[in-house]
Amino acid sequence: MYVVQEEECISCVACEGECPSGAIEMKNDVAYINQELCEDCGDCVEVCPTGAIIEK
Repeated sequence: MYVVQEEECISCVACEGECPSGAIEMKNDVAYINQELCEDCGDCVEVCPTGAIIEK
């Protein structure tokens, strides 16, 4: 499972475009990962420029 550290997210939307399952959306200028849709592929982690997405 991956989660977004809200204080690290800069709203760049790189993760949203990279997610193959459409599990990431922006809410209040912060990336949100829908755990029901997330396939735990880690693609979002690779493109996040601030390291805001971590495995939990």
